[in-house]
Amino acid sequence: MLGLAEVIDRRNDKAQTVMGLGAHLEELRRCLIWALVGLAPIFIISIIFARELLDVSMAPVRAALHAAGEPDVMQLTSVFEGFFNSVKIAFLATICVGAPWVLFQLWRFVAPGLHGHERRFIYILAPLSGLLSAAALLFLYYVILPTMLGFLVTFNAGTFTRANPIADLPPGITLATIPVLEGDPKDPPSGGQWFNTAVMEHRLSLGPGADGKPRIVGTPASTSGALLQQFRVGETLDTFIMFALGCVIGFQTPVVVLLLGWIGIVKRTFLAKYRRHILVICCVAGAFLTPSPDPASMLLLSVPMYLLFELGLILLWALPAHRIAGRPAPDLSAGGPSEGP
Repeated sequence: MLGLAEVIDRRNDKAQTVMGLGAHLEELRRCLIWALVGLAPIFIISIIFARELLDVSMAPVRAALHAAGEPDVMQLTSVFEGFFNSVKIAFLATICVGAPWVLFQLWRFVAPGLHGHERRFIYILAPLSGLLSAAALLFLYYVILPTMLGFLVTFNAGTFTRANPIADLPPGITLATIPVLEGDPKDPPSGGQWFNTAVMEHRLSLGPGADGKPRIVGTPASTSGALLQQFRVGETLDTFIMFALGCVIGFQTPVVVLLLGWIGIVKRTFLAKYRRHILVICCVAGAFLTPSPDPASMLLLSVPMYLLFELGLILLWALPAHRIAGRPAPDLSAGGPSEGP
């Protein structure tokens, strides 16, 4: 007798209809249109909040600068750079937020051509890949970037040193003093000066503006003396994008392990036997996927990749191909086929 899963598979297979090339192209065009229609409002909302998105994106590097006693000031070296970076961050936010909708439209196009048991593998791989991608971005933002930027900013601060000569004050000369505050004073008078340690700037009040609020200007101050670290927004954003791609690719290790095991290219026992070799491969991959030269970033990606490899082995043991396909386990003792789908 046929199992319930196999009966459902056969019913789904019989329900599929043969479509011509023109019908396939028309269905693909319809799916692409719906995908773009769904992305449009996300892009509009992202453009509206582009300034906030850029602020969140630059927060790790600004926090690293502040922790090193440097002014947390970013640079725009082109008149168009601010606008282009706003569009870029809005586009990236649209891709991240709208990816499930685009994949759903792609699934609508592909699903009718798959058998029922083939769909079951997608039902596991697609959500798993999405969760791993989200985990990679969170791990990058809250673990890798703070560690990497803290190391690099501190290293840069000690790259150049400058000897400051000491001179005696001439007779009758006293040094002017200004208050050192942890923020800007409320309603400062015109011409008032102070030093803001929160942003590491010498600040000056120009009096109230047209809106009644005080106009305040400032000059960044560096504790290193010989080096003022001010990074470009565009270059920093491009570097973060490269890191994000590397982390997302590296975090797909369980998906790769499941695919290799389900297809039958390798067995779980074979992968478990060569754990030490896999660890070396993870270290090499971590070095290539992180553009930063510091070893801490490489280890911060290599170690999770190896742990995710172990997770892939556990999932491959808990979810063998025959169980996903709804078929009986193969009799390997009798020389039966491997556990491919």
